[in-house]
Amino acid sequence: MRTLTVDLGDRSYPIHIGGGLMQQGDLLRPLLRGRQVCIVSNETVAPLYLERLRAALPAEASVLDVILPDGEQYKNLQQLNTLFDALLEARHNRTTTLIALGGGVVGDMTGFGAACYQRGVDFIQVPTTLLAQVDSSVGGKTGVNHPLGKNMIGAFHQPRCVLIDTDVLDTLPSREFSAGLAEVIKYGLICNEPFYRWLQQNLDGLVARDKVLLAEAIYRSCEDKARVVAADEREGGLRAILNLGHTFGHAIETAQGYGQWLHGEAVAVGMLMAADLSARLGWLAQSDVAELRELLGRAGLPVSRPADMTVEQFLQLMAVDKKVLDGQLRLVLLKALGEAVVTSDFPLPVLEACIAEAA
Repeated sequence: MRTLTVDLGDRSYPIHIGGGLMQQGDLLRPLLRGRQVCIVSNETVAPLYLERLRAALPAEASVLDVILPDGEQYKNLQQLNTLFDALLEARHNRTTTLIALGGGVVGDMTGFGAACYQRGVDFIQVPTTLLAQVDSSVGGKTGVNHPLGKNMIGAFHQPRCVLIDTDVLDTLPSREFSAGLAEVIKYGLICNEPFYRWLQQNLDGLVARDKVLLAEAIYRSCEDKARVVAADEREGGLRAILNLGHTFGHAIETAQGYGQWLHGEAVAVGMLMAADLSARLGWLAQSDVAELRELLGRAGLPVSRPADMTVEQFLQLMAVDKKVLDGQLRLVLLKALGEAVVTSDFPLPVLEACIAEAA
């Protein structure tokens, strides 16, 4: 097991990474303030891992299970209310602990539910997808989607712990695994060029799910994210670089219908569009863009935007973005490989050309 710390003063918490961690009850028991525990999972993950997690909890714990439908299309207020109904019916109090057992949707919804229930209760992240392990489970961003925009309703609410059991990746479908690699590649692009070069050299082994390489990639991704979150917890500045490709990607997810494109797939195309725009501004070489396209393709990710999306549709949806300030669209772009910047300093015709030629 390797452990990192997200340094947030008295709200700091560990990220434990290793095989078989879900069965190690000694990692969970000290975090429970009371006897009540609510495990939130979904219909896909629960049959695989719910009993394993339950067995790691104290015998005296009163454990409630809430099983949600699986899919991004269910990340909404209606399904969140299912969680609140269950907690209230079981009379869970302020010492309850919610445990998110699943991917990014389960983690985001459980965290938001924990932030809201009785004005804030504890929660623990046990992410079961690669994307959730390297990204969404760390940093305290929680929320749900709205038909007009992704993740527009939510709260910052930090977990007590992130428990990353790398063994669960054995059952992850290939498409979901590739989606997670998009977020891994992101860290190299935004703040860690040596890691980006390492990924170029080791991607084939990662795709083959080499356990040693996977553990290293997860550790280095979490290390980068923990450092950024510690410096800017509520995204007042630096943390926004973690959204490389996300403004383009969220537009794709919203337009296509939540769940049609996986988040990592949309982010992959968005990162390539951001790299292309950076090259058009003279910050990257076209060879850098070609290298990224090749790397994403090797990871099994799409490299072209949906052909049925117009430039106007992109711009309209991108305008509903949390990085928009005073009506000004801001994007995360790359000054160089490993150096991201949040900027509105790009001519609209260049952005339009970038979108038009990404099909």
